[in-house]
Amino acid sequence: MNTRIRCVTTTGVVSVLLVSLSACGGLLPGGDGGSSEPTHKGNDVKIGLLLPEKETTRYEKFDHPGIEAKVAELTESQGELVYANAEQDAQQQSRQLQRMIDAKVDALIVDPVDAEAIAPSVQKAKDAGIPVIAYDRLAQGPVDAYVGFDNELVGQTQGKELLLALGDKAGKSSQVVMINGAPSDPNAAQFKEAARAELANTVTVAKSYDTADWKAQNAKAEMKQAITSIGAGRIAGVYSANDGMAAGVVEALREAGVTKMPPITGQDAELAAVQRILTGDQYMSVYKPYAKEAATAAEMAVRIAQGRTIEFEALAADRTNSPTTKQIRTASVSVVALKRDNIKSTVIKDKFFKVSEICTAKYAAACAEAGLTK
Repeated sequence: MNTRIRCVTTTGVVSVLLVSLSACGGLLPGGDGGSSEPTHKGNDVKIGLLLPEKETTRYEKFDHPGIEAKVAELTESQGELVYANAEQDAQQQSRQLQRMIDAKVDALIVDPVDAEAIAPSVQKAKDAGIPVIAYDRLAQGPVDAYVGFDNELVGQTQGKELLLALGDKAGKSSQVVMINGAPSDPNAAQFKEAARAELANTVTVAKSYDTADWKAQNAKAEMKQAITSIGAGRIAGVYSANDGMAAGVVEALREAGVTKMPPITGQDAELAAVQRILTGDQYMSVYKPYAKEAATAAEMAVRIAQGRTIEFEALAADRTNSPTTKQIRTASVSVVALKRDNIKSTVIKDKFFKVSEICTAKYAAACAEAGLTK
């Protein structure tokens, strides 16, 4: 598991790992070899962006356009964003990264399909003098920085909210199914461990699955296995690591004859998940402010590409360890539990979705009941 060291004072529910003053006493290099130092440039920088897949709607709807817009803003529209999506193919992503090297981008933002498999390509970029910023998932290899959400907090939030939903029914006789994320994604392991730590002493985790590629159909197949083994009526709750898989869980339960869903978690605040939360088919999701994550990554990439090292370093106050690289500069973004009662104050307030997008005719009654009006 990745180890994150916070070198700033934080508030709220997030636990802070205390480290010696010597670990936080000065500006530390990003990665083992320090940050790559490009020649000072103006606004005519070329930034590469590699995203992992299109299965999760966030990447094409929020991340790509958000990063593109921020690069344009920071460079007065003189900078260029070169973009590619690997569509869940790790080998294709490695080829895409090589093309970015050949195109001589000034900095790279990489959200890896497979965090371990991308490491040799990250090394090639480093050897070519191109700084690499790991985005959302921590890539292995000599990355210069990492921008992501607090993954432990995500898992803790999901686990705590599931127990809250169970209420008086929570106990060792309560059987919970865990539908975890892809084993190739290091974030999934952190979500799973943190959530399980919340659940383990209170309920029984009857079945646990690691879901290839985060795909809904794989989650549905796993949930069917759990239903066959446990019995649909005996499943007290379902930990689903994200919203796409939660959709597969709901389908499996419906096909098993379940009409009133047990509490089901999620993550990413996808539109369909928000609608399921309104109707009660999904209990909660985790709202992650992608705009902030995307803007931070874009700014870090532009500043390091321009050679403005002090500004780049100021954006990443935390430190994270990967299996290959220690003390990686990290910008950590917090998250919020999204439930029926705070849809208006989160995704709507932040213009993540419009009320008209959520409250289609099918969901009009649920929206009215929740106080959402167009």
